[in-house]
Amino acid sequence: MARSKKQSPNVVVALDIGTSKIVALVAKVSSSGRMELIGMGRHPSRGLRRGVVVDIDATVDAIQHAVDAAEQMSGVTIEHVYVGIAGSHIKSYNQHSMVTVSGDEIGNHDVERVVDDAVKRISIPGDQKPLHILTQEFIVDNQPGIRQPVGMAGVSLEARVHMITGAISAVRNLSRCVENCNLRVDDIVLEQLASAEAVLLADEKELGVCLIDIGAGTTDIAVIIQGAMHHTAVIPVGGDQVTNDIAAVLRTPIHAAEDIKKNFGCALPQLVSPEEEIEVASVGDRPARCIKRHTLVDVVEARFAEIFQLIQQELHLSGYDNAIRAGGIVLTGGSSQIEGAVELAEEIFGVPVRLGLPESQNGLGSQLRDASYATGVGLLKYASEHLDGAVIHDDEPTVSESTVTHRHPREESLISKMKSWFIQQF
Repeated sequence: MARSKKQSPNVVVALDIGTSKIVALVAKVSSSGRMELIGMGRHPSRGLRRGVVVDIDATVDAIQHAVDAAEQMSGVTIEHVYVGIAGSHIKSYNQHSMVTVSGDEIGNHDVERVVDDAVKRISIPGDQKPLHILTQEFIVDNQPGIRQPVGMAGVSLEARVHMITGAISAVRNLSRCVENCNLRVDDIVLEQLASAEAVLLADEKELGVCLIDIGAGTTDIAVIIQGAMHHTAVIPVGGDQVTNDIAAVLRTPIHAAEDIKKNFGCALPQLVSPEEEIEVASVGDRPARCIKRHTLVDVVEARFAEIFQLIQQELHLSGYDNAIRAGGIVLTGGSSQIEGAVELAEEIFGVPVRLGLPESQNGLGSQLRDASYATGVGLLKYASEHLDGAVIHDDEPTVSESTVTHRHPREESLISKMKSWFIQQF
């Protein structure tokens, strides 16, 4: 199919580059902000390990296949994209700052000053760079819980911010893979932030909720309290480890183990009949065997229990385990859809748990109502708010160990846009 037209200003493209799959989504955004899905492409990912690029050529090839499929479906030549990023290199920091208001009322420049001062107080390693600067709350004259202080009277203005950073090398390698497909990177967005925007409800964000995005290579965590991001973390275990366990215990090839996991996997033994049997392919030319399904369930349950226990430990160490008791936990990501995962999570965490699916609204269609598309849908929503977003280049200045001074003007603009978007959304 011939490419019919170039990417117009009101067309946004999300590129979810995951460990197991690459997904490209194309949407048209109306003047009212409504999105209409016009194209999508999906291709197996072979060049990433635990969310990080380990083979540039393989990653480029997979991206190109997904983008080509999205172009054919949409009739649009894709030129620039919003990209999701994940991996255990992701770090997060909370910081607080206070400034004296410069006039009779708080202005935008006061907000910029207090947020920038908080950012400067964060000491990050030299091999990391900021990805997101998220405002949690403002405090005016000791009055907390203020979302938008501009226009208010006050003498002192305080801000609590949450900074998320990523390894410079990981960001550059991801960008280069996209650029090697002759695409421009409009922005790089942390995947759990995108997923949170796609699957969390407003009440959950306000009460206090933990999003758990279980991908193939990693499990991403985001804690949102009173509408603001308070903690993000990455657990370097995901669905691929479940598959590897099945392959090892059942002595079956990896591809067969993946099929068995998807078709018969369950994380809770009481949901499976003790008498049920499944057929398991053997390695090499040996004949297939029949085993009790409970043998498979024991393997799946053990690994999912480990994932949830690692998250429980992370929440306890961060101090947010009690803060999410009202809103509970939302599971999303492709590996979250295995039978019994929600029930097992409820047993371990002792809070309400549900499966988070992207809402089939804003014209995106029911075909995206699948947990594996949570990041892609969230990236589209982010992109729709940033149709004039800045471009990320490899030659941007890196961040020094203790400050974020000497920013490139493009980076300054990007930071301002990120602040305003996340203030609005969270």
